[in-house]
Amino acid sequence: MEPLELKNVKLLYIEDDTNIRCNAVEYLSYYCNHVFEAEDGEDGYEKYLQNKPDIIISDIQMPKLNGLDMIEKIRKKDKTTQIIITTAHLKTEYLLRAIELQLVKYLEKPLYEAELIGALKMALSFMQTKQSSTLILDKEYSYDLLNRSLFYKEAFVKLNSKELQLLDICAKNRKRVVTYSELNNQIWEGEMSEYALSSLVKDLRKKLPRGVLENVSGVGYRLKTL
Repeated sequence: MEPLELKNVKLLYIEDDTNIRCNAVEYLSYYCNHVFEAEDGEDGYEKYLQNKPDIIISDIQMPKLNGLDMIEKIRKKDKTTQIIITTAHLKTEYLLRAIELQLVKYLEKPLYEAELIGALKMALSFMQTKQSSTLILDKEYSYDLLNRSLFYKEAFVKLNSKELQLLDICAKNRKRVVTYSELNNQIWEGEMSEYALSSLVKDLRKKLPRGVLENVSGVGYRLKTL
Protein backbone atom coordinates (compact mmCIF):
# COMPACT_ATOMS: atom_id res chain seq x y z
CA MET A 1 0.00 0.00 0.00
CA GLU A 2 1.42 3.38 -0.99
CA PRO A 3 1.76 5.98 1.81
CA LEU A 4 -0.31 8.47 -0.21
CA GLU A 5 -3.41 6.29 0.19
CA LEU A 6 -3.50 7.08 3.91
CA LYS A 7 -1.85 10.49 3.82
CA ASN A 8 -4.94 12.55 4.65
CA VAL A 9 -6.74 9.94 6.76
CA LYS A 10 -7.09 10.73 10.48
CA LEU A 11 -6.16 7.67 12.55
CA LEU A 12 -6.54 7.12 16.30
CA TYR A 13 -4.46 4.36 17.96
CA ILE A 14 -5.52 3.27 21.48
CA GLU A 15 -3.29 0.99 23.56
CA ASP A 16 -2.42 0.94 27.27
CA ASP A 17 1.03 -0.65 26.78
CA THR A 18 3.35 2.32 26.28
CA ASN A 19 6.02 0.47 24.28
CA ILE A 20 3.51 -1.13 21.91
CA ARG A 21 1.70 2.18 21.45
CA CYS A 22 4.86 4.20 20.75
CA ASN A 23 6.18 1.67 18.24
CA ALA A 24 2.81 1.41 16.47
CA VAL A 25 2.35 5.19 16.27
CA GLU A 26 5.85 5.61 14.85
CA TYR A 27 5.15 2.95 12.23
CA LEU A 28 1.70 4.27 11.32
CA SER A 29 3.06 7.81 10.99
CA TYR A 30 5.00 6.62 7.95
CA TYR A 31 1.69 6.06 6.15
CA CYS A 32 -0.49 8.73 7.71
CA ASN A 33 0.16 12.39 8.51
CA HIS A 34 -2.58 12.51 11.14
CA VAL A 35 -2.01 9.86 13.83
CA PHE A 36 -3.44 10.45 17.31
CA GLU A 37 -2.85 8.22 20.33
CA ALA A 38 -4.60 7.36 23.59
CA GLU A 39 -3.61 5.25 26.59
CA ASP A 40 -6.95 3.72 27.66
CA GLY A 41 -10.65 3.57 26.78
CA GLU A 42 -11.63 6.81 28.50
CA ASP A 43 -8.72 8.70 26.96
CA GLY A 44 -9.57 7.09 23.62
CA TYR A 45 -13.17 8.26 23.74
CA GLU A 46 -12.07 11.81 24.57
CA LYS A 47 -9.53 11.80 21.72
CA TYR A 48 -12.26 10.47 19.42
CA LEU A 49 -14.55 13.39 20.33
CA GLN A 50 -11.73 15.89 19.88
CA ASN A 51 -10.30 14.64 16.59
CA LYS A 52 -13.13 12.76 14.81
CA PRO A 53 -10.80 10.14 13.27
CA ASP A 54 -11.63 8.22 10.09
CA ILE A 55 -10.09 4.99 11.44
CA ILE A 56 -9.65 3.75 15.02
CA ILE A 57 -7.31 0.93 16.05
CA SER A 58 -7.97 -0.10 19.64
CA ASP A 59 -6.95 -2.75 22.13
CA ILE A 60 -9.78 -4.54 23.99
CA GLN A 61 -8.48 -5.09 27.51
CA MET A 62 -7.61 -1.67 28.94
CA PRO A 63 -8.02 0.10 32.28
CA LYS A 64 -10.88 2.54 33.06
CA LEU A 65 -12.93 1.54 29.97
CA ASN A 66 -12.34 -1.51 27.81
CA GLY A 67 -12.17 -1.23 24.04
CA LEU A 68 -15.52 -2.84 23.22
CA ASP A 69 -17.42 -0.69 25.74
CA MET A 70 -15.72 2.40 24.33
CA ILE A 71 -16.71 1.41 20.78
CA GLU A 72 -20.28 0.80 21.93
CA LYS A 73 -20.40 4.42 23.13
CA ILE A 74 -19.07 5.59 19.78
CA ARG A 75 -21.51 3.47 17.78
CA LYS A 76 -24.55 4.99 19.51
CA LYS A 77 -24.07 8.09 17.33
CA ASP A 78 -21.45 7.09 14.77
CA LYS A 79 -21.89 4.18 12.34
CA THR A 80 -19.28 5.25 9.79
CA THR A 81 -15.91 5.48 11.57
CA GLN A 82 -13.87 2.41 10.64
CA ILE A 83 -12.72 0.46 13.71
CA ILE A 84 -10.07 -2.25 13.99
CA ILE A 85 -9.66 -4.19 17.24
CA THR A 86 -6.45 -5.74 18.57
CA THR A 87 -6.45 -8.45 21.21
CA ALA A 88 -4.13 -11.00 22.78
CA HIS A 89 -6.91 -13.60 22.90
CA LEU A 90 -9.55 -13.99 20.20
CA LYS A 91 -12.78 -15.08 21.91
CA THR A 92 -16.18 -16.06 20.54
CA GLU A 93 -17.93 -13.36 22.56
CA TYR A 94 -15.71 -10.76 20.88
CA LEU A 95 -16.76 -12.05 17.45
CA LEU A 96 -20.40 -11.83 18.47
CA ARG A 97 -20.03 -8.20 19.46
CA ALA A 98 -18.29 -7.52 16.14
CA ILE A 99 -21.63 -8.09 14.40
CA GLU A 100 -23.29 -5.51 16.64
CA LEU A 101 -20.48 -2.96 16.60
CA GLN A 102 -19.67 -3.20 12.87
CA LEU A 103 -15.93 -3.64 13.25
CA VAL A 104 -13.60 -3.94 10.29
CA LYS A 105 -11.30 -6.61 11.66
CA TYR A 106 -9.88 -8.36 14.73
CA LEU A 107 -6.09 -8.57 14.85
CA GLU A 108 -4.41 -10.93 17.28
CA LYS A 109 -1.29 -9.74 19.05
CA PRO A 110 1.57 -9.57 18.36
CA LEU A 111 0.73 -7.39 15.37
CA TYR A 112 2.46 -8.09 12.08
CA GLU A 113 2.97 -5.54 9.31
CA ALA A 114 1.15 -7.52 6.60
CA GLU A 115 -1.93 -8.09 8.77
CA LEU A 116 -2.08 -4.48 9.93
CA ILE A 117 -1.73 -3.10 6.41
CA GLY A 118 -4.33 -5.59 5.19
CA ALA A 119 -6.77 -4.37 7.84
CA LEU A 120 -6.11 -0.73 6.91
CA LYS A 121 -6.76 -1.58 3.24
CA MET A 122 -10.10 -3.06 4.28
CA ALA A 123 -10.95 0.05 6.26
CA LEU A 124 -10.13 2.28 3.29
CA SER A 125 -12.23 0.09 1.02
CA PHE A 126 -15.22 0.34 3.32
CA MET A 127 -14.75 4.10 3.60
CA GLN A 128 -14.87 4.36 -0.18
CA THR A 129 -17.79 2.00 -0.81
CA LYS A 130 -19.70 2.49 2.48
CA GLN A 131 -20.73 -1.17 2.32
CA SER A 132 -21.53 -3.31 5.34
CA SER A 133 -19.28 -6.20 6.36
CA THR A 134 -22.22 -8.21 7.70
CA LEU A 135 -24.63 -10.12 5.48
CA ILE A 136 -28.07 -10.80 6.90
CA LEU A 137 -29.18 -14.20 5.60
CA ASP A 138 -32.51 -14.21 7.43
CA LYS A 139 -33.92 -13.08 10.78
CA GLU A 140 -31.66 -15.47 12.70
CA TYR A 141 -28.58 -16.05 10.55
CA SER A 142 -25.81 -13.62 9.62
CA TYR A 143 -22.37 -13.89 8.02
CA ASP A 144 -19.41 -11.66 8.89
CA LEU A 145 -17.46 -11.24 5.63
CA LEU A 146 -14.30 -9.79 7.14
CA ASN A 147 -13.91 -12.31 9.94
CA ARG A 148 -15.37 -15.17 7.83
CA SER A 149 -17.77 -16.19 10.60
CA LEU A 150 -21.32 -17.58 10.44
CA PHE A 151 -23.73 -16.89 13.31
CA TYR A 152 -27.10 -18.32 14.26
CA LYS A 153 -28.77 -15.86 16.67
CA GLU A 154 -25.88 -15.27 19.10
CA ALA A 155 -24.09 -18.58 18.51
CA PHE A 156 -21.02 -19.09 16.34
CA VAL A 157 -21.65 -21.82 13.73
CA LYS A 158 -18.63 -24.02 13.16
CA LEU A 159 -17.82 -24.82 9.53
CA ASN A 160 -15.13 -27.08 8.17
CA SER A 161 -12.58 -25.72 5.72
CA LYS A 162 -14.43 -26.50 2.48
CA GLU A 163 -17.82 -25.44 3.88
CA LEU A 164 -16.31 -22.08 4.81
CA GLN A 165 -14.68 -21.73 1.39
CA LEU A 166 -17.97 -22.39 -0.40
CA LEU A 167 -19.95 -19.99 1.80
CA ASP A 168 -17.28 -17.28 1.59
CA ILE A 169 -17.00 -17.45 -2.22
CA CYS A 170 -20.77 -17.23 -2.63
CA ALA A 171 -21.01 -14.43 -0.04
CA LYS A 172 -18.35 -12.30 -1.71
CA ASN A 173 -20.01 -12.80 -5.10
CA ARG A 174 -23.60 -12.66 -3.87
CA LYS A 175 -24.77 -10.34 -6.65
CA ARG A 176 -24.24 -13.07 -9.23
CA VAL A 177 -24.12 -16.84 -9.73
CA VAL A 178 -20.81 -18.49 -8.81
CA THR A 179 -20.10 -20.98 -11.58
CA TYR A 180 -19.15 -24.64 -11.19
CA SER A 181 -15.84 -23.81 -12.86
CA GLU A 182 -15.02 -21.18 -10.24
CA LEU A 183 -15.82 -23.56 -7.40
CA ASN A 184 -13.74 -26.27 -9.06
CA ASN A 185 -10.72 -23.97 -9.35
CA GLN A 186 -10.96 -22.23 -5.99
CA ILE A 187 -11.96 -25.11 -3.71
CA TRP A 188 -10.66 -28.24 -5.43
CA GLU A 189 -7.85 -26.77 -7.57
CA GLY A 190 -9.31 -28.27 -10.73
CA GLU A 191 -10.05 -31.74 -9.35
CA MET A 192 -13.68 -31.42 -8.29
CA SER A 193 -16.04 -34.36 -8.70
CA GLU A 194 -19.81 -34.09 -9.01
CA TYR A 195 -20.20 -36.18 -5.86
CA ALA A 196 -17.78 -33.98 -3.87
CA LEU A 197 -19.67 -30.82 -4.79
CA SER A 198 -23.14 -32.23 -4.09
CA SER A 199 -21.96 -33.65 -0.77
CA LEU A 200 -20.41 -30.33 0.26
CA VAL A 201 -23.52 -28.36 -0.70
CA LYS A 202 -25.72 -30.82 1.22
CA ASP A 203 -23.60 -30.46 4.37
CA LEU A 204 -23.44 -26.65 4.17
CA ARG A 205 -27.18 -26.32 3.62
CA LYS A 206 -27.77 -28.11 6.94
CA LYS A 207 -26.07 -25.17 8.65
CA LEU A 208 -27.84 -22.41 6.70
CA PRO A 209 -31.45 -21.17 6.50
CA ARG A 210 -33.61 -23.08 4.07
CA GLY A 211 -33.36 -21.81 0.49
CA VAL A 212 -30.42 -19.44 1.07
CA LEU A 213 -27.91 -21.42 -1.02
CA GLU A 214 -29.69 -21.60 -4.35
CA ASN A 215 -28.71 -23.84 -7.28
CA VAL A 216 -28.98 -22.37 -10.76
CA SER A 217 -29.24 -25.42 -12.98
CA GLY A 218 -26.32 -25.89 -15.33
CA VAL A 219 -24.53 -22.78 -14.06
CA GLY A 220 -23.65 -22.87 -10.35
CA TYR A 221 -24.79 -21.51 -6.97
CA ARG A 222 -26.02 -18.21 -5.65
CA LEU A 223 -26.35 -16.94 -2.06
CA LYS A 224 -29.60 -15.15 -1.30
CA THR A 225 -29.51 -12.42 1.37
CA LEU A 226 -32.02 -9.99 2.83
